[in-house]
Amino acid sequence: MQPALAAWLALSLLAGMWAQEMCGDPPAAPAHSRSVPAPQLSPEERLSPHMPESLRCDACHAIAFQIEEQLRKAEGKVGRKALSESDYMEVLERSCSQGWESYGVQELDGKKRLSGPGLLRQEPMTVMVMGGPWPGRLSKMCHSYVGEQGEAQIYGAHRQGLAALRELLCHGEKGACASGKAGGPSPAKALQNEL
Repeated sequence: MQPALAAWLALSLLAGMWAQEMCGDPPAAPAHSRSVPAPQLSPEERLSPHMPESLRCDACHAIAFQIEEQLRKAEGKVGRKALSESDYMEVLERSCSQGWESYGVQELDGKKRLSGPGLLRQEPMTVMVMGGPWPGRLSKMCHSYVGEQGEAQIYGAHRQGLAALRELLCHGEKGACASGKAGGPSPAKALQNEL
């Protein structure tokens, strides 16, 4: 058995040397290539169960986009303009409970931004950190918005268009993107809103 093992080991080494001789060394990276580092996440961004303050406005826009898309699709399926109360309540629950896996964080112009469907500023040459805490944070925020605003008010805003829905959820007096606020609601209020 040992001679067979020694022969196999010798053949493996020879095959590896032969493959390197035939293929050569790996090609050097072209002079014009560039390295794109992944965003460096703070402990809060990595570990907190809540959406970091700096990403709340982006998250709100993503949520409004997903709610709008789900309600629009549901209206198209039933072939009528307006959904019944039970239908839009079901769609809103499904919107908030979806996976959210297509969202993540990337660094743009030195700032971390949430990226994914419905969000404007996405660069092809950046690294996006997906998964991890982002899907859960988005789902939690979505449920919070539905609980605070109510299904009827959200559906009414949807019927007026995406701009009205974003205004209701994101830009109102207490919204994550409210103008005149330094970064949105206070951290204590933001945490309370997500609970």
